[in-house]
Order: sequence, then structure tokens, then C-alpha cells
Amino acid sequence: MSTPTGSLIGKTIHIGVALFPSYQLLDAAAPIDYINNHSRTMVSVFNLPAHLVPKATSIHWHYLGESLSEPIQPTSGPPQYPTHTFASPPPHLDYLIVPGPDPLIKLSPSCSHFLITIFPKLQGLLTVCTGSLALAQTGLLDGHSVCSNKYVLKQIAEAGLLRKGVKWVGDRRWIVDGKIWSGAGITAGLDLAAEFARVHFDPEIVELVKAVSEETPRPDRPDMWAHLLDGVKL
Repeated sequence: MSTPTGSLIGKTIHIGVALFPSYQLLDAAAPIDYINNHSRTMVSVFNLPAHLVPKATSIHWHYLGESLSEPIQPTSGPPQYPTHTFASPPPHLDYLIVPGPDPLIKLSPSCSHFLITIFPKLQGLLTVCTGSLALAQTGLLDGHSVCSNKYVLKQIAEAGLLRKGVKWVGDRRWIVDGKIWSGAGITAGLDLAAEFARVHFDPEIVELVKAVSEETPRPDRPDMWAHLLDGVKL
């Protein structure tokens, strides 16, 4: 069943972000910041019309890692201290964002258990770039149409290391398949976030955030980078 448009208007939601060592900073920053621009707090900061404030979504963010005592260093920018661990996650999450780490990272037992346990409770799981390749080892993506970083997909496919149960798709910038929202290369996270906003938030707020952000979201297809996988069997 598809999610009704505007389903989060006026609601309160909790979004988690799974942070792995050396995750790509833009994979996380783009969807976090763009989605948060639609929050009740930012609607007020942007001084949008007052009648939109009750329609905005209250968004609470939670950052998960292996330990609270050690910061996680992304590919660039400042280290990020988790607010929760995979072993002790927030009591409630509606959505989870997984930015891309090393695609061959071995997920820890606590991380795998968290992902497998939380997935049935989530309204949606958003993965960006190589996040889908890391997630694939849990089996959660099996049977779903999923995209990922095409350059890396090519390397992993040619090495014979792609998980066979996943329907890897090479000609889309982003895909929504049930609860799985996947973005392709690094910058596709912004377009995935824009689609998430279009589907879930107040339409007037969505249009005004585009203007404030000076952003024109790209559609799922055609994908100008699809040629990177020409001749590659996924």
C-alpha cells in the first residue's frame, strides 16, 4: 500500500541516522538538512507564512553508532558523536537513514540486530549511495528493487560480490519500493529527500522549501549516469 500524500502534515516523527566509520558526509548531510528544512522549527526560522506552522512536521533526530564515547569520523568535516548506540537505540523511530560507508564493511552483531529488529517497526528505511550495499548483508533488501552508487556497483558486480537476493537497478537515480527508499550516487540523497518531502509533507511548505533552498529536484529517471553500468550484469 502506498503512503498517502501529506501523511505527515502536522505530525511528530522520530528519524534515526545510522553512522558507520568513514561514512560519506554528503550522503547524510543532504537528506538530513533537506528533510529538516520542512520541520516546524525551520518553517519558523525561514519566516514562512504563519498559517503553515501547524501544518509543518515536528522532527526529532537521533544518531546511532557503536559507542557514545568515541566520535565517528565521516569522509570529511567534523566528527559526529552518536546520541544512541545500536545496542541501546531510541525507544521509538519512524524512519531510518543509512548513509554510505565502505560497501564491503562488515556490520557488527549489535548493528545487524538493531537493523533487523527495527525494520518491521519503521515507516520507511532510506539508504543513500553505498548504504544499500552495506545493508544488503542483513537480508532486509532481498526481493526489493534497489539502487546504489553505480561506479561501486560496477566494481562489486564484476568481483562477483553482489548479493543475489536484491533486485539491483542500474538506470534509476532513486527508487521507492515498499518501505525501502534508495538513492544512487552520493548527490542522489538530495533528490531522494526531495521525493520524501513531496510525498509526506504539506505541499505549500514543500514548494517554499524548494524556493528557499534554490533546489530543483531531479526525477528518478532518466538517469544521466546510467551509462556507468552499460554491459554490467547486476
